[in-house]
Parts: sequence; C-alpha cells; structure tokens
Amino acid sequence: MGITIKEIGFKTVRRPLKTPFKSVLQQVDEREVIVVSVQDESGDIGYGECVAFETPWYTEETITSCRFVLEHVLLPLLRGQNFQHPKEVWELFKAVKGNRMAKAAIEMAVWDLFAKQQQQPLWQFVGGILKAVPAGIVIAADPSQIGDRVAQANNAGYKRIKIKIHPDTDPFVLKSVVTNYPELLFFADANGSFNKANFERLKEFDDVGFTLIEQPFGEREWALHARAKAQLNTKICLDESISSVDDVQQMIDMKAGDIVVLKMSRLGGWTETLKVVELCREHSIGMWVGGMIEFGVSKAHNLALASLPGIEYPGDFSASTHFWEKDIIEPEIFVDNGEIQLSQLTGIGYKVDTAHLSPSEEAKECF
Repeated sequence: MGITIKEIGFKTVRRPLKTPFKSVLQQVDEREVIVVSVQDESGDIGYGECVAFETPWYTEETITSCRFVLEHVLLPLLRGQNFQHPKEVWELFKAVKGNRMAKAAIEMAVWDLFAKQQQQPLWQFVGGILKAVPAGIVIAADPSQIGDRVAQANNAGYKRIKIKIHPDTDPFVLKSVVTNYPELLFFADANGSFNKANFERLKEFDDVGFTLIEQPFGEREWALHARAKAQLNTKICLDESISSVDDVQQMIDMKAGDIVVLKMSRLGGWTETLKVVELCREHSIGMWVGGMIEFGVSKAHNLALASLPGIEYPGDFSASTHFWEKDIIEPEIFVDNGEIQLSQLTGIGYKVDTAHLSPSEEAKECF
C-alpha cells in the first residue's frame, strides 16, 4: 500500500547552544534548522530535519539555499505524486543536481511517514536490530577545557569521546587525557585541517591512543588519505569526503580509509545511506553515525540508522540536554548507563513540538 502526500510544511527552529561548539572550521553559537513535515491522506505525519549551516563552511549548502530549494524546487516535484516505497523519492529528486541536505530533509520525512503507515518503529522498518544505541559525545572546546569536559562526559556515562584536533593541537596533552580513561573509546576529528606540508605532524598523533582519526585531509585528497592509511597505525576515517556511494567505492579502490562516517544529510537521505551501508558491509569497512549539532528529529533518524547491523562504532549521540535547554521532541532523548534506548513507538518514535516553531515563508502547501 502506497501513500499520496497531501500536505508538506516547513518550520524554522533557531536556538542558542548551551556551550559554543568550536572546530578548526567554525564556531557555532546558535543553530537554525528547518523541520519538514509531510502528511498523507489518512492524517499521518512524517518528519525530517534540514541541518545545513548558516554559511557554507561544512558543505556548499546553507540553510538559506536549502529553504529556497525545498520550497521552490523539491516541493513542486512532489505535487500529485503517489509513492509505493520511500526510495522512490530519491529517484524523483535525481532531476535536481546536488542539494543533498535539502533532499534529505524531505526524504527522511517520507521514510518516517511510511514507517508510521506500516505501524512500525522506523528502526525496525529499515532493518535495525539494536534496541539500544551506545552514546558518544563530541568535545569541541579550547585545549584548557578538554580535560574537564572529558571528565564530565565520563561521569555522564558516555562510552565514546571525540576530540577536535588540528595541526597546532598538542598531541602530548591529549595523550595524557586519553591515558587517564582506558575504558573509553577516543576519536580524533581533524576536519580536513592537515595537508601535504604538515603530514609528519599528523603522524605525531599516532601514539595518542585514538581509535581513529577522522578526515585528516581535504575532502578530495584521496592520495594523502591513502598515504596516511598506509603509514599510520591509527585507523583513518572519512567524513566530508563521503557524499555518495561512489565516494565510498573511490575510498575502497584507492585504499584511502578504513572507516566511514554516515551522515544522511550529507548523503541525501535514507536511500543513498542504505546503499553506502550495504557497500561497506561487503568490503568490511567500519561505520558509525555522525552528528550535525542537530535537534531531536534528525537525531531520531540517526538513532534508527545506528541500529543497523554492521555499524559497530559508537556515533555522535548525546542527550538532548547536551546542546539545548529544550529540544523540539517529546520525550527528550537521554543517556542511561552509556546508551540511548530506541523508542518502540511508530516512525521516529517521538512527538514533535511544532507549536513553538516558526513558520517559514510559503511554509505550507496542500495538494
């Protein structure tokens, strides 16, 4: 049984972070996203979240460009369409080049809607097997604060901690922190800040004790990543380099990485992400689910993704209260003994508090 989308809505969320999020690329003090809702003829509603940033520091998309594409390009393509499976949305959107974050927001909402139609939690609908997902936190702060932040995360029960690094970061300071917590997994995220000239500097982080180093070089620097994989003992993980299943194949062919970060927003939604998961399984490539300083709608989709078999490393899953005074979902996501329990309710499993969100211009259209 398929669905016919009757109505699509866009609402804006803009809230300050409790603590600034700092990386070598940008400092984020306030976050704006677009919550997408799709409603079928029976009245069921699916939700997605567009997580592009205000400026193009992470990808070429921005929240402003996504708003335009959502309202004026993608929405008209959905007009009058009936879908037998949510992956058909991906096929429909092939007529539009790029704009993966905008596409992902609508596609994710349709997957949520289909799961609700089938009376299944989204994680079951996509083939998930885990009922609880291990929680991981990202520490993006000044070096003087890292030790305290790690201690706080450990006390809160997080099982994995990711630390932002760059060529000026002192690896010896980080090694002393990592050594103090042998029971925790530590990731390093370089956000592409290293290059050919300071390659030897990257090698100094090989003895810190990190499980992996994420995106040491620029997103198209396949040869440098292959060189790092060959020369370092620490596993090399690619994030910004992976925007399609073809990019994963490129990584495999060039032996440029051991692990892939799965980000549905960067890949364009569930359909392409599931193709990436399948390819990684076939080639024994490690996987984990990355975050985008998102609200609960996007995080609920990511939790469903993290429940799939083969995704072995803990992802970017913090409690709602980590970034926000109040999330946009009910109940809020919380961490219990280092894990987040997956909801047994249908779809994403959370109620979305749309009453307190701001409508976008031309925010709703009925078909």
